[in-house]
Amino acid sequence: MGTATPGAPGTSGTPRRRMSRAQRERQMMDVAERVFGERGYRAASMDEIAERCGVSKPMLYEYFGSKDGLLLACVARAQAELHEVTQKAIAGATSPRDVLWRGMVAYFSFIDTHSKSFAMLAKEPLAGGPDTADAIEAIRRQQTALVAGVLTGFAADAPAEVVEAYTEIIIGGSERLSLWRTRQPEVTAEQAARYMTDFCWTGLSPYLREDGAEERPQPG
Repeated sequence: MGTATPGAPGTSGTPRRRMSRAQRERQMMDVAERVFGERGYRAASMDEIAERCGVSKPMLYEYFGSKDGLLLACVARAQAELHEVTQKAIAGATSPRDVLWRGMVAYFSFIDTHSKSFAMLAKEPLAGGPDTADAIEAIRRQQTALVAGVLTGFAADAPAEVVEAYTEIIIGGSERLSLWRTRQPEVTAEQAARYMTDFCWTGLSPYLREDGAEERPQPG
């Protein structure tokens, strides 16, 4: 604030850079995520988001309807991106431990790129109201389905209750470890992944196939 954005309304002699609707939408969500992360949801204003984007506030409302709608769009985008990066990460794995390791590194690396907004949502779980809470829970369900599918594939003989229990442990533990890392910035994504992999491996080992008993991957 204070310095006009190049191409924004009111910038002398510089025409606004033309963007497609999809590009403008991505830009708005990028800026909104940063503002939500810096200010917290309640303190974040549509005025500041619009100013940083170099657009009018009515345009912001035209795209997203409300501040709640903008937050929901950011959460929905994060859900899609997290699913994509996690799936890509585990696609080349050949053993249970490698799957766990790759998935955990992908998850914690993704959280690193969204650390401020993640911390905001963790501290303000009802930010944006029940719709946002439902959207966040949808991300958990998405990751739950992904993790459960992987565990079932590598631990075909494990009782359904075991798969379900360890899936919940992995999802809940990953969230808490991510929140802890916001206060421990020196802990890398690889270190966090090693903690989760080591912890889960001890309990899962009796149910996993013998071909998963390789050496622990080393960070970096």
